[in-house]
Amino acid sequence: MSLGVAAAVLGVVAGHPPRAHAQDPAAPEAAPAPATCSKSEFESAVDNAAEALRELNNKNRPEFQARLRKLKEKRAWTDDQFMKEAEPFVKDEEISVFDSKTSELLASISAMGQEGANAPEPDCSVLTELRGLMQVLVDTQTTKWTYMFKKLDDEIAK
Repeated sequence: MSLGVAAAVLGVVAGHPPRAHAQDPAAPEAAPAPATCSKSEFESAVDNAAEALRELNNKNRPEFQARLRKLKEKRAWTDDQFMKEAEPFVKDEEISVFDSKTSELLASISAMGQEGANAPEPDCSVLTELRGLMQVLVDTQTTKWTYMFKKLDDEIAK
């Protein structure tokens, strides 16, 4: 998969300017950079991030939707009520923070991956940083899903 396609899969919004090398202060300490690396490793790293996000969404989305339907049935909401009442479970201030952080990470990952793949001499420290940002991205999305499930489960339990 090309970096452009991977970026599209990751959901980078075309109008969002990339912030190259944005390091998350909560990011885990990165391992030392390898002595040598290749352009294909940058492409592969971005592909791996895209695949990890797809897997995370494919794992969580069906169960989340099933729980939303369970809440709809429990509350006997009409379809119109459901659209209105379900919104806080997928869109609130906390979820907006997760989404904003995700957008920033995606922009940085896309820019760094492109930079690394196009560099005459790949900078292995950038590859290490790129992999660290991708882990922060996956962790951010995992935390978002956990938050959304808890919020929904708490409501179902009422």
